Amino acid sequence: MRVHFLGSGDAFGSGGRNHTAYLLEDRSHLYLLDCGPSTLPAFKRAGLDPADLDAVVLSHLHGDHFGGLPFFFIHYLYNRPRSRPLEVAGPTGTEERVRDLMRLMYGEKELPFVAFSVLEPDTATPVAGAEVRAFRVPHQTDAVSLGLRVTVSGRTVLFSGDSSWTDQFITHSRDADLFICECCHYDLPSPSHMNYAEIAAHRERLACKRLILTHMGEEMLARRHTLPVRTAEDGLVVEL
Repeated sequence: MRVHFLGSGDAFGSGGRNHTAYLLEDRSHLYLLDCGPSTLPAFKRAGLDPADLDAVVLSHLHGDHFGGLPFFFIHYLYNRPRSRPLEVAGPTGTEERVRDLMRLMYGEKELPFVAFSVLEPDTATPVAGAEVRAFRVPHQTDAVSLGLRVTVSGRTVLFSGDSSWTDQFITHSRDADLFICECCHYDLPSPSHMNYAEIAAHRERLACKRLILTHMGEEMLARRHTLPVRTAEDGLVVEL
């Protein structure tokens, strides 16, 4: 499996980075974890064909994590017509929010190629041949945010989504080949995001084979080359 870091930035575009988007490439299948507004051009810049995308799996419904979907939809409607299904899986309310966003941006459009499904916390859900195990994480109080454990052909990627620290990451990191972990801050406490000091304090408890920090704000970006941990950048490709 290849993991393409199409977008490793935060909501504010810190460091000029693209919004959140991580692509899992497994043989002839492509699975997108989150789809920020800058994802379609990043997808094409990486030499990937949007027609090959099988599924989009959403951690939560903030704009920098799902706001790129309408651009894929109009690509399929007007540029390269799509007939085979595109699975879009996310927390409760995903279909309504995505359709509302599409309507706001481009008017009422039929999306016959989109198949929506709900990811229930603590349940394994099949999505286009992948197994997605979602679990609720502490990021927002008025809606559900999910961490995602995605297994494809014997390889497992754990994705924190946006979250403050929770010991669920210890549990779900077991046997994971890669943990893509948000790290907005260096040491600033936050009820909705992690900082490097917290992650470093728990590092030995994480049982993943690799850890890559992402979704970094300006303070983390300024310090990242001095830290003993791998950090993401747009265009990074990791082989598992």
